[in-house]
Amino acid sequence: MSDNGNSPEKLKRTMKTRHLSMISLGGTLGTGLFVTSGATISQAGPMGSLVAYGVMGIMVFFLMTSLGEMATNNPVSGSFSVYADQYVEPALGFAMGWNYWFNWAITVAVEAATVGVVMGFWLPSIPSWIWSALVLILITSINLLSAKTYGETEFWMSMVKVIAVIAFLIIGVLMIFGAFAYKPDIVHNLTAGGKNGFVGGINGILAVFMVAGFSFQGTELIGITAGESENPTKSIPKAIRQVFWRILLFYILAIFVIGALIYYKDPNLLRSSESNIAMSPFTLVFKRAGFAAAASIMNAVILTAVISAANSGVYASSRMLWSMGENKLAPKIFSRVNIKTGIPVPAVLATVLVGLLTFLTAILGPNVYYYLVAASGLSGFIAWMGIAISHYRFRRALHSQNHTVQELKYHAKWFPFGPLLALFLSVVVVIGQDLSAFKGSILDWNWEGIITTYMAIPLFLILYFGYKIKNKSKLRKLEEIDLGEVGLK
Repeated sequence: MSDNGNSPEKLKRTMKTRHLSMISLGGTLGTGLFVTSGATISQAGPMGSLVAYGVMGIMVFFLMTSLGEMATNNPVSGSFSVYADQYVEPALGFAMGWNYWFNWAITVAVEAATVGVVMGFWLPSIPSWIWSALVLILITSINLLSAKTYGETEFWMSMVKVIAVIAFLIIGVLMIFGAFAYKPDIVHNLTAGGKNGFVGGINGILAVFMVAGFSFQGTELIGITAGESENPTKSIPKAIRQVFWRILLFYILAIFVIGALIYYKDPNLLRSSESNIAMSPFTLVFKRAGFAAAASIMNAVILTAVISAANSGVYASSRMLWSMGENKLAPKIFSRVNIKTGIPVPAVLATVLVGLLTFLTAILGPNVYYYLVAASGLSGFIAWMGIAISHYRFRRALHSQNHTVQELKYHAKWFPFGPLLALFLSVVVVIGQDLSAFKGSILDWNWEGIITTYMAIPLFLILYFGYKIKNKSKLRKLEEIDLGEVGLK
């Protein structure tokens, strides 16, 4: 079992509860809410979108409490890779760790490229790669200073996003009650013109369900930060409680406000995309309230969100790589830590290097870049499935070894319903990504669409079975699983 204490060779526990809360909250407040939320309403209608985000929010709650229970009992960086190894089998830990590292390393490149697009809103004459290079240098510097520096940076960037959402909700609610000159037909909008608020039936809800899943990814970062938290047994449960209600409140209220103020057939909603800030539903609402600088304000918020995502990508993937090096699932060099700062420098540099190489493919060969991004697409959901499976096995081992839930300092409620529901819904989201590609006979299937959408699955299976065959990995017996002492009375 890894020990992430303050010994010279280990990571340093310098993050406070406010850092953990904002890191996890900030991980979900991104372009999924600020930009693409408008497109979800045009697909499923206001009520359909609310149902989809509500169900996904409940699933994320169960995942976070499952992760929280394991993280307070065994607070380590690279948490769910370690838990999959300890509570299920080494092959699963190996596959999950490399899958998650790859996912975030690619995300760093994606967000760096997006920074160039966002900056083009203000300075279109400057080549986008210059901005992307500058942000890579910035986030590398932040991640090489200290974990506390990363936590503090994320705290303030997340604060910008939170303030933007709160301002949007206040102005939106005031607009609903007629405080501004713009007077929308609230009932007509919310009911989608008399369709009870649902558009496209169950298919519309399922389509939004997938988008909501991607929007909520990043909440699992709280498990990665556990190894550098000052007091994980207190800060993790507190952060989980705060983050869940804030996320649900922000997303549900924001979807409701957008649905009430903008008709689902509004062409601006249909054109919502990450590259069109002017079509962001947040921008549209601010403009209708009379704020002329709405587009520039939202562009600044979205820029903050993108840099925050890239920053978190370097942090999360480097800690996962460090953990795998520490547990002999990756080359030993990645387990090295700077004694003074507690930063896993080789892991940080390797992550940034992969992000840089991936970003270069966007310039040199867009097709390669497209496939790399596709290969990481479902990695977050695979991590969620691994968390649910690990928690189920952890509880089974606890029972098998004659321990009780009351011995844990924090325990997830509604077991086994919670992890089983999370596992089931994650599988539904993964399978349902592009079912239309499978129409007709096998010869008529859209193979290019299938490969780009589902590529992460065969890559994960290659990692899993490759390790399993080479190292003869076997499922750990429940009575032999090391439950440790941390968190048990």
